[in-house]
Order: sequence, then C-alpha cells, then structure tokens
Amino acid sequence: MLFKRFGEKLKNLFTSRKIDDGFFDELEDTLIEGDLGARLTDEIVTELREIARREKITEASELQNRMKQILSGYIQSYDQRPEKGKLNVYMILGVNGVGKTTSIAKMAKWYSGKGYKVLLAAGDTFRAAAVDQLDIHAERLGMRIVKQQMGSDPGAVIYDAISSAYAQGDDLILADTAGRMHNKENLMKELQKMDKVIRARGVEEGCYKKFLVIDATTGQNGVSQTLLFNEAVKLDGIILTKYDSAAKGGALVQIGRTLGLPVLFVCTGEKYDDIKPFDKDEFLNALMGLNE
Repeated sequence: MLFKRFGEKLKNLFTSRKIDDGFFDELEDTLIEGDLGARLTDEIVTELREIARREKITEASELQNRMKQILSGYIQSYDQRPEKGKLNVYMILGVNGVGKTTSIAKMAKWYSGKGYKVLLAAGDTFRAAAVDQLDIHAERLGMRIVKQQMGSDPGAVIYDAISSAYAQGDDLILADTAGRMHNKENLMKELQKMDKVIRARGVEEGCYKKFLVIDATTGQNGVSQTLLFNEAVKLDGIILTKYDSAAKGGALVQIGRTLGLPVLFVCTGEKYDDIKPFDKDEFLNALMGLNE
C-alpha cells in the first residue's frame, strides 16, 4: 500500500487513542516526521483541536476523516489535457536523480496511447547521458526526437523542436531540461532562456506548461526544489516519482499548501506503463491509513 508505514502509524494513532493533550502532541510529532513541516502541522493540529472542542468529540477515530477533509483542501489533481489541433509544449524540470528523463518517456507513451502525436526534445545538453538516454527511449517507443550534441544551447534544441513539430503536425512536445550545473544561478538562467524561446515561437499561453518532477522519498528537499524552480519559471504542476516506496507523502501536502500546485502523474516503477494520473482520494486514504 502506498505510504503504508506512515499511514499505518496515523491509523493506529487515530484508532487507539482518546482525545487528550497527549494525543495531539503525538499527532504533531507524527505529522512532522511525515514531512508536513512545522508550520502546516501546527495549522492542522490547531484546527483539529478546535473541531474536537466545538463538537465535543472524545474519540480520536472521529477526527480521522476530519483531518482528511483538511488535507483535501491542500491537494489537487491536474486534469487538463493537451489541446488537439494545436501545438502543446510541456517543459519537464527536476534535479538529476529524480527520474525526470524516464518520466518523460512514460509520459510520451501515455499521451501517445491517448491519440497524441508526441515529439521528444533532448534539452538536457549539459549531461551526455541524458541525451543518449532520451534517444534510447525514443527508439524503443518509436517516437521522433530532436537532439543536438552535448554542450549545445538548450534554447536552440527547443527552437528546432518547435520548428519540427509545426512542420510535422505534432500535438505535444515533451522537453527534457538540465537538472544540474555548476551553480543554481546558471541552471535557472538556462531554464529561463528555454522559457523565453518557447514563448517567442508562438506557442499559445494555454498550451505551454511547466511540470516539476520530484522524488516521493525526498521529503523536505522536494519542497525546497519546488520553491526554487517555481521562482525561476512559474510551475503548472508536479509529477511524482518512486510513489510505490516507503515515502511519507507529507511533502506533497506542503507543496500544495504553499504553492497550490496540482499533481499531474505519479510514477511507480521502471517500466513505461508504470505511470498513472494522480488520484487525490487514493493518495489521501493512503496517507491517512484509511480503507486499508
């Protein structure tokens, strides 16, 4: 079960305790351990205390679904599809090691299966393995790819990809991007340059989206990464990898609470089919230890 360990801990807490100060103290510790962060944890616990006081609730089990309702306000699914008959560009961002390039390949197969003509753009030109990796995925999936040599200008790659997509009638470009350079400032400048190229090539505002890939196991680092990338190029949503691990999941709640970003996909393994649209209810039930 997704996030089973953390969910079981919460479930045990809610189903085996009466409401007292000790219960709320333990809940607070558990939520902080689960990567919800001190500020968000304080908000949740304060609200639950008030609900219990106002409604004279004495059994912790009665607060379990109330907490799910609170968290539900922070999490949302991204359910917008690329527009058929127009060129859509999805810029996929993320630090190295989160599974970004593999996620792009999974997305390519998923969208292709939905009838979209997909083009891959190898925009991570600062890491030789990234271009080769995406090229191998394109060959295996039977998809076109636009690439240049390592060290090339990523802006030039995306420029060529857009030109090719217009010429071939593609529906969706999935563009890989750099995940690390010798400093954060240079990395963000490169991403901003790609952003400007896409905007200058006539891609409609509603058809251009930026999604950040984060590793479900990274906890607070995922929150920090989201804030950094959102500052450089305003993000439209999140893609979550390693979703079948023992990740706690609280970081995703923090990201939703802080930035209001919806979640597009979750990836659960290494195979191309190990991807599915984010299911908010399934996520919250797993996080809360409900329906197990």
